[in-house]
Amino acid sequence: MSDIVILRIGHRPQRDKRVTTHVALAARALGAKGIYVDTKDTVLEENIRSVVGRFGGDFFIETGVKWRKVVDDHDGTVVHLTMYGQRIDEALDKIPREGRMTLIVGAEKVPPEIYERADFNVSVGNQPHSEIAAAAIFLDRFTEGKTLYENRGGKMSVVPNERGKTVVDLS
Repeated sequence: MSDIVILRIGHRPQRDKRVTTHVALAARALGAKGIYVDTKDTVLEENIRSVVGRFGGDFFIETGVKWRKVVDDHDGTVVHLTMYGQRIDEALDKIPREGRMTLIVGAEKVPPEIYERADFNVSVGNQPHSEIAAAAIFLDRFTEGKTLYENRGGKMSVVPNERGKTVVDLS
């Protein structure tokens, strides 16, 4: 399976803090290795690192990155999620399953250059929708949900229940 990182472009801390947090959380739960965010946001970094500290795994977050540098330095497949892209069911078989992948998720309008630089422009639907949903649907289909229930060696663990909530403190 690919090593997948997310590149979040256009993050606006005052407006997008919860959305970008949820993009990162969904990405982590669905097997991504980390997220780069183009705008510096130390609160976002602290929140995501807190989740990783409690629930485990090796997910990283880095904010304030230059998106062009991330794309230029990347040595794998670049997938851009956009409602204008090729349908996900048509694109998935063409996207390499091995190697590294950068998955670009925009907040506001992304620069036209992204469409040209991406190896694949992929749509999870052609209606306006959430970038959280786009990232989650893509990652779930791409990874076939294999990472959803893996043990990440955290200090806390959620025990599935039909009713109620059970969280076990393993520290």
